[in-house]
Amino acid sequence: MPDRQKILIVAPSWVGDAVLAQPLLRRLHERHASAVIELLAPPWTRAVFERMPEVAAVHDLPFAHGELALGRRYALARRLAAQHYTQAIVLPNSFKSALIPWLAGIPRRTGYTGEARYGLVNDARRLDKQALPLMVERFTALAEDAGVSTLRPIAPLALKVDAAARDATLKKLGLTFTPRIAVLCPGAEYGPAKRWPADFFGALAQRFAANGWQVWIAGSPKDAECGAAIVAAANGIGVNLCGKTSLAEAIDLMSCATHVVSNDSGLMHVAAALDRPLTALYGSSSPAFTPPLSARARVVKIDIDCSPCFERECPLGHFNCMRQLTPDTVWREITEAA
Repeated sequence: MPDRQKILIVAPSWVGDAVLAQPLLRRLHERHASAVIELLAPPWTRAVFERMPEVAAVHDLPFAHGELALGRRYALARRLAAQHYTQAIVLPNSFKSALIPWLAGIPRRTGYTGEARYGLVNDARRLDKQALPLMVERFTALAEDAGVSTLRPIAPLALKVDAAARDATLKKLGLTFTPRIAVLCPGAEYGPAKRWPADFFGALAQRFAANGWQVWIAGSPKDAECGAAIVAAANGIGVNLCGKTSLAEAIDLMSCATHVVSNDSGLMHVAAALDRPLTALYGSSSPAFTPPLSARARVVKIDIDCSPCFERECPLGHFNCMRQLTPDTVWREITEAA
């Protein structure tokens, strides 16, 4: 491979997966110190990649989920061809994700085999799920040449914080930085089976407030109703920020947190990448695949026969994996971690 590398990473679609791509970028810089790394990513993940010092530029991938839009993909590929990339690394396993690097004529196109991509990916790797159980390991392995084992330990996460933008956001929202701030993240884009009940978050907010903490509730516009339900369950305690911030602003505000309590979600991975003390709540999903990558994170889950099921909604209708994970249990974990 030439010394001067210009690498295009085709990014995953989920915010949490975007965070987990950072060790791959770090490993590429270790191997090629002068490499220029750019991202082709959905617009809603741009704020994550802009907080990674390894990234030189982010190009928007402006397609809805499942949209082929072949003509528009070809036009985007022609624009990217002018950048003269030496390699593309395709993180999603779909056919569509591999199209643009092929149409752009990028000579080396690296990714895992899957979904009829023969020829589109010409540096194809067969995934050994037992050797690489974690998603972050699977991403990072693509930084190596074919047949070379993944270098361990995996590089840590570290998102940058824009202090000036953080202070401006605090002022805009009328928030005050204090020594004890609890940030609750009740959302989970994948589905309701991953979401701890709003009344449980409300009970936890009351515990925090009784011990002198501010409580902020962070999330997307889709989480606004849940945020309001948490405040109601907590008898008015908590500032519902869901839908009131961009992702970039949410990242900056989360850097103020003394403790974060989150479902298995994108914001959970953001909190880990900011090295915030974190309590991560798991029900239908598994920390054996996408754990929070931080020594300051504690995973809280209960072991029942049907968990993890990896379903969007509880297939049995009882939601015991979360309903039996009580606020008392979570509060005990938080106080033990303090």
